[in-house]
Amino acid sequence: MRPGARNLITDVAGLTVGQAQDAALRSGVTVVTGPAPFVAAVHVMGGAPGTRETDLLSPDRMVQEVDALVLSGGSAFGLAACDGVAAGLRAAGRGFAVGPVRVPIVPGAILFDLLNGGDKGWDATPYPALGRAALAAAGPDFALGTAGAGYGAMTGDLKGGLGSASCVLPSGITVGALVAVNALGCATSGPQGQFWAAPFEEGDEFGGLGPAPLQTQQAPLPMKRLGEATTIAVVATDALLTKAQAHRMAVAAHDGMARALLPSHTPLDGDLIFAAATGHRPLAEPVRDLFQIGHAAATCLARAIARGVYQAQAMPGDLQPSWAARHRKG
Repeated sequence: MRPGARNLITDVAGLTVGQAQDAALRSGVTVVTGPAPFVAAVHVMGGAPGTRETDLLSPDRMVQEVDALVLSGGSAFGLAACDGVAAGLRAAGRGFAVGPVRVPIVPGAILFDLLNGGDKGWDATPYPALGRAALAAAGPDFALGTAGAGYGAMTGDLKGGLGSASCVLPSGITVGALVAVNALGCATSGPQGQFWAAPFEEGDEFGGLGPAPLQTQQAPLPMKRLGEATTIAVVATDALLTKAQAHRMAVAAHDGMARALLPSHTPLDGDLIFAAATGHRPLAEPVRDLFQIGHAAATCLARAIARGVYQAQAMPGDLQPSWAARHRKG
């Protein structure tokens, strides 16, 4: 496997990503969309998720494709970002046709960033406007680190952030991952800030520091409270998958979260992964291809998590140091 041309989820044909954030709010929104609807699924392993329209992603539900997937800060308030995205899509004539009416299908998930030092004293929620702005900004390139849904994210010990990575399988199928890292757990270990995801690193995409040192693991204590931590992600492929097959990709991708964040999937996290399949490339050998797609999704997600933390930028008023502020020399 090798990274795609951008090493971003937008290496998957048929996907674009848009982001918007508010510096005073210390929060933002990230939208995955494309010129055409795509198959989507979801798998939740955290104990405190916050979601919208995820029930319709089950394989037995009527709607087979979605128009966008939304990752947002703001806890429950952030679910309103989907309203802004849906409004923008409807204005563009997108959505599930019901007679003359178009209903955009926009599942979403949120993370908790209400205690990160930002100004949360709004009268009306700012998230619909952020969602619509993120949709309008959608394109092939986007920022990592302190951006979009990861703008105000934090982890157990460092600033979190927005990460992405991709890979191309020997079959030519492309797989990518996008993640907003706001975990209770930690992405690094050791005095140099080595990443738990280091065994899967491509080049020096998150510092090239090598594996985290083995340590006697102590029983962890929660640094956040119930509902305050969540890592939310999208894994995607250009392969032609059913909803059931996309769901299996999301299930497999959770292994990447566990490889990159210790601990993961706790009762206090809302860990969730969407899966997207744009259908540009038929499966040549279904058993082999599905096996490799699941492995690639987990690997890309682990790398994306590390990249999100590695790329986080220090800002005045931070409650946690960025990886660079703590570990980068010179």
